[in-house]
Amino acid sequence: MEITGPTILENARLATPGGMVQGAIAIDGDRIAAVGDTPPGAWARVDLQGRLVTAAPIDCHTHIVHGGNRAREWEMRLQGASYEEVARAGGGIVSTVAATRGASEDELLAQALPRVDALLAEGVSCIEIKSGYGLDLETELRMLRVARRIGHVRPVRVRTSFLGAHAVPKGAEADAYIDGTCIPALKAAHAEGLVDAVDGFCEGIAFSVAQMERVFAAAKALGLPVKLHAEQLSHMGGTALAARHGALSVDHVEYATEGDARLLAASGTVAVLLPGAFYAIRETQAPPVAAFRAHGVPMAVATDCNPGSSPLTSILLAMNMACTLFRLTPDEALAGITTHAARALGLTDTGALAPGLRADLCIWNVETPAELANRIGFNPLHARIFGGRAC
Repeated sequence: MEITGPTILENARLATPGGMVQGAIAIDGDRIAAVGDTPPGAWARVDLQGRLVTAAPIDCHTHIVHGGNRAREWEMRLQGASYEEVARAGGGIVSTVAATRGASEDELLAQALPRVDALLAEGVSCIEIKSGYGLDLETELRMLRVARRIGHVRPVRVRTSFLGAHAVPKGAEADAYIDGTCIPALKAAHAEGLVDAVDGFCEGIAFSVAQMERVFAAAKALGLPVKLHAEQLSHMGGTALAARHGALSVDHVEYATEGDARLLAASGTVAVLLPGAFYAIRETQAPPVAAFRAHGVPMAVATDCNPGSSPLTSILLAMNMACTLFRLTPDEALAGITTHAARALGLTDTGALAPGLRADLCIWNVETPAELANRIGFNPLHARIFGGRAC
């Protein structure tokens, strides 16, 4: 399908913020010009024959740039080891650090692109990419440079998150690492224009609330928004910390409470659900979805693509898992990978079918969002439109 000028995509089923609409969507340049009605004027027309049109998916939580793999740890977990036991035995995040430190920028890019391409094949228009597998200044910056390069060599938007506070390096002490390596690396990355947001891992095997508070203070001094991995394996108080700082998102949140839900609702922070990690580490404590619904907390859904706890490169499978494991409705899952995912990244120009927003959208060979979330291992994408261009 080609779009070479102002174009009306007609005879479509449109998944809009207000619900399903039968009609047309007009694209002019890189923007949506109209939704539902046909605007006047000389427009090219494309008959979509009743196909579903949605905003293009956004993967708002990934660790897609990394070296090596952790298949052996997966085998260990199959034999009964817990995620925390693997980490404390020298596996987990720190086991990826050596492979990432040993890879050049070009090698990291070459390893990341097949994972990126898998997401683009399912229509993804924007990917958040974290650092966090360097745990030293040089490698953290290298990862972020690779993330920026991905946005230049593929038709996709990239948002970067500095995740220096991901794990304590082997042989280091947490407080000394935060003050002597993590915060200086953040400042260097910001000076190079590599950081869109600042993230961290608040957990017993990572960093405490007090330690993350110092990272957040450094982010605030640089004018950067924050987000946080929190309440994945236990209740550490990270969600309250994130809400107190007006974080863009708090991610995982399996052990969050109803009180946490109230705090997130008040702060406007998005709860990012990561069912791939829940599935891969065989977690049994599901996020408090009912509490999030009751208090109006926006729920995003993402792959958490990483080499250990969520080696997932399918946003459609993430939707299915969110529905099957967490009992989201298909409409909630679709909003989770579009509207709420955009909000989790601080983006206001994408994530929905609405006039004036970027023309980042997908045309699917299905009739309803339920069909997107229902199938497993099947990709019904008919066309991907990025910035008003079919690609």
